[in-house]
Amino acid sequence: MADKNQIKAEDVRFRVLRLLQEKPASSQRYIASTLNLSLGGVNYCLNALVEKGLIKMRNFQEAKDKRKYVYLLTPKGIAEKTTLTGRFLARKMREYETLKAEIEAVREDMETAEDVAQANHQ
Repeated sequence: MADKNQIKAEDVRFRVLRLLQEKPASSQRYIASTLNLSLGGVNYCLNALVEKGLIKMRNFQEAKDKRKYVYLLTPKGIAEKTTLTGRFLARKMREYETLKAEIEAVREDMETAEDVAQANHQ
């Protein structure tokens, strides 16, 4: 099983790829604020995604400021996003089932405590 840092890094890659697929002209600041990441972390992630061949960076053609980029997922990036989506969903479903069981246990504890409290007041 992957450690927490690997899972967090995978979640960041998934969320960045997902956002870029939806909004390829997103600025690094927009990505950082939307995903609650540091600007430096986004820059590092984008560079790693480019290096791995998962995205391509292109200058935004219509922009007067040629420092603006469009981030396009490559076929390899789309495949990676699909893989990450499956792992993300499986992880979130396990978390959901664990949370659901915990909520049920707390409800039962609460009902037991209420029953005891009512019995003590009679």
